[in-house]
Amino acid sequence: MPAVLDLTASAALFDMDGTLVDSTAVVEALWRDFCREHDVDETVLVPWSHGRRTPDTVRHFLPGASNSEVAAIVEGLEAREQGTITGIVEIPGARVLLESIEVPWAVVTSAPRELAVRRMAEAGLPAAPVLVPADEIEHGKPHPDGYLRAAERLGIPARACVAFEDAEPGLRSALDSGARVVVVGHLESPLTAGLDRVPDLTGVTLRGPH
Repeated sequence: MPAVLDLTASAALFDMDGTLVDSTAVVEALWRDFCREHDVDETVLVPWSHGRRTPDTVRHFLPGASNSEVAAIVEGLEAREQGTITGIVEIPGARVLLESIEVPWAVVTSAPRELAVRRMAEAGLPAAPVLVPADEIEHGKPHPDGYLRAAERLGIPARACVAFEDAEPGLRSALDSGARVVVVGHLESPLTAGLDRVPDLTGVTLRGPH
């Protein structure tokens, strides 16, 4: 896995959790609490939840819950997430990359807007010029809607963008949008075959086409 990556693209699209921000310990602790409260196998839920919106995960593992029950559970989980910001840090290299990037960029996240803004700030990262959060699109990852929306708001075709992702649903979303995809971290799956990858964002550079 290369330690550095020099990229050329018209714009950059970033996932947040696991790509720009390390929130793994906080998120997994909340989901383990959920599993204990609802008698769900955490060894199945926790890996499945990575990169997905909270409502989608709740519906998947509580298929008998009504819409109002799901909404109440999600509200409680998101309130707990909002109150658990301490310990959120940047993925190594994220701040340097975002402060030096030479092309338009956006964040596409499975977190709701308020939580995304708080996590970026807590990690010491600049605010995203364009933010497409989970609560502002109809279909979350692995659907491509978020990445397509971000590219549209930047005014650049998705196929001219490079997307950075760490989780399977996000990779599917970014690939289906037509963007070039870089895997951040150590995910191995059929989707990652042949894709550029880096352990973190240290040494990554991104320039516009000349």
